[in-house]
Amino acid sequence: MEPHQLELLAPARDADIGIEAINHGADAIYIGGPSFGARASASNDVADIARLVTHAHRFNARVFVTINTILRDDELEPARQQVWQLYEAGVDALIIQDMGLLELDLPPIQLHASTQTDIRTPEKARFLQDVGLSQIVLARELDLKQIAAIRAATSCNLEFFVHGALCVAYSGQCFISHAHTGRSANRGDCSQPCRLPYQVNDMEGRIVAHDKHVLSMKDNNQSDNLEDLIDAGIRSFKIEGRYKDMGYVKNITAHYRTLLDEIIERRPQFARASAGRTTFAFTPDPNQNFNREFTDYFVGGRKDDIGAFDTPKNPGLPVGYVSKVGDKWVELNTESPNIALNNGDGLCYYTLQKELAGLAINRAEKAGEGVWRVFPREPISSFKDLRAGTAVNRNRDMNWVRMLDKQSSERRMGVWMRLDETAEGFSLTLADEDGHSVTVAAAHAKEPAKDAAKAETTLREHLGKLGTTSFASMDIALEWAQPWFVPASFINALRRDAVAALETARIAGYKRPQRAQPIEPPATYPEDTLSYLANVFNHKAHDFYAKHGVKVIAAAYESHEEAGEVSLMITKHCVRYSLSLCPKQAKGVTGVQGTVRAAPLTLINGSEKLTLRFDCKPCEMHVVGKMKSAVTKDTSMPLTFYKARP
Repeated sequence: MEPHQLELLAPARDADIGIEAINHGADAIYIGGPSFGARASASNDVADIARLVTHAHRFNARVFVTINTILRDDELEPARQQVWQLYEAGVDALIIQDMGLLELDLPPIQLHASTQTDIRTPEKARFLQDVGLSQIVLARELDLKQIAAIRAATSCNLEFFVHGALCVAYSGQCFISHAHTGRSANRGDCSQPCRLPYQVNDMEGRIVAHDKHVLSMKDNNQSDNLEDLIDAGIRSFKIEGRYKDMGYVKNITAHYRTLLDEIIERRPQFARASAGRTTFAFTPDPNQNFNREFTDYFVGGRKDDIGAFDTPKNPGLPVGYVSKVGDKWVELNTESPNIALNNGDGLCYYTLQKELAGLAINRAEKAGEGVWRVFPREPISSFKDLRAGTAVNRNRDMNWVRMLDKQSSERRMGVWMRLDETAEGFSLTLADEDGHSVTVAAAHAKEPAKDAAKAETTLREHLGKLGTTSFASMDIALEWAQPWFVPASFINALRRDAVAALETARIAGYKRPQRAQPIEPPATYPEDTLSYLANVFNHKAHDFYAKHGVKVIAAAYESHEEAGEVSLMITKHCVRYSLSLCPKQAKGVTGVQGTVRAAPLTLINGSEKLTLRFDCKPCEMHVVGKMKSAVTKDTSMPLTFYKARP
């Protein structure tokens, strides 16, 4: 029985970052194309993506391109043309949200369901599989039992976010940005209102929390849950971060590569989804990158510490405390004598109002054992509440940054080498770990070696010089009647030709994943009515759902012209629960869920007001606000309401 492949899926803001993600162990990369990606500022031209594809396919790694915004009618044809260009560039799969794409003339490229398709139930997961999606990313909010239930109902690949920033809403179910700024999250242009501070009032107008980032989540980190996720049925492990820099992608990819390899080593029923082994010039550490502290969210059940309510910034790691404050410097006692501060480091501390304040080091001088004197770039007078005893963290370590600016990994595939003598000279056969084999031969006179042992040692040394290639020698066999003297120049040329032939054979042998075919007759959608939450933004998407049995199809939020109060966000996060105000917490209520109701709360930021309503039966929170008209940068035709055609 073939082992189950485990895929490490890494993000890439651009092709160079994607190439380094491959070099640091990624089995697949997801990257934005020229347009229509859910990260509007992370687009890439087709030529750059083709360059990434060439490097990825060298290791049997795959490249997925995001076309995961909802599309206007006038964008459908440009999107279709872009898909064909990406297919011709060798891209392996598209990550999509808009079901209208399935109604277009697309090439036979594999399709994956984006996180914005909001997959939380076995019924929806099975539907997406049945209409031809080969891989689906599940909602981040699911627990292990819910994941296992979806696995039991499906056979397609299940993908899950294991690291990075968390969107507080069910993906695809947040419209606050569009309501307040005209920037649609479903169109790739979220203004991140969830990271803003809010005043929280109860129904009587009393302040429950003041200037707290109550919609801002800590960052996702499933490092301790990988094996449980595997056992629940996850096969693709996704790192968030298409806006992240090179250092983040290198470090986090290496971290999860190390963890997954350890599991694969212990459990032979699993295997890597691509070829080669990666060695690192550093020890991966997720704490070294920007993070809002970590949570494993809902995988193990609801917890009350998932929020980053004090600040959406990176609080860093503890380094010590302030011992003295001078007119131009600050003296710090470090927690350990092994901690060294550097010019360019970023320090931070909390003010008395629990606001995170930053301090950039212009110059750092050691002033004793475990004592450092640092000279900030800004005047000392500009730092609020900086005094003796203040705890200090470091959120940028320049030594770490410089280390990851350099080459920090090597990825090599195992190759077995055999040198044979032929009637005219010699031949060299290379066989790699994926079963590709090539043989090259060249004529050369045979001259017995004067020193057999030395000749063999020298020959093995030159055959094994694989240098900057993608291969590492696993074994070298010499098949000859007697030791011959073979000049280094001849054997080096033979080796180079063989390596080039093997590279060509690997490229020729690469097979893109197949597009799944929808079942016939067409699968029936689990519901017969769709609200604006289904994000239907074009006529092709409407036709898709109508074909699959939906009777009433409302247009997307972005299409509405009328005003009125609606749910602008639906989230599993509960502000009442996180602030210890949940009635079930306070009263210790047990028994049938849904018998307890929590009164609404109000969020206030400047002139914007949002109402929090709590649906206790599914344990969800709705952020309610006005559906505002004419607050959009889009110029699409009005789509007000759809009814399925007879």
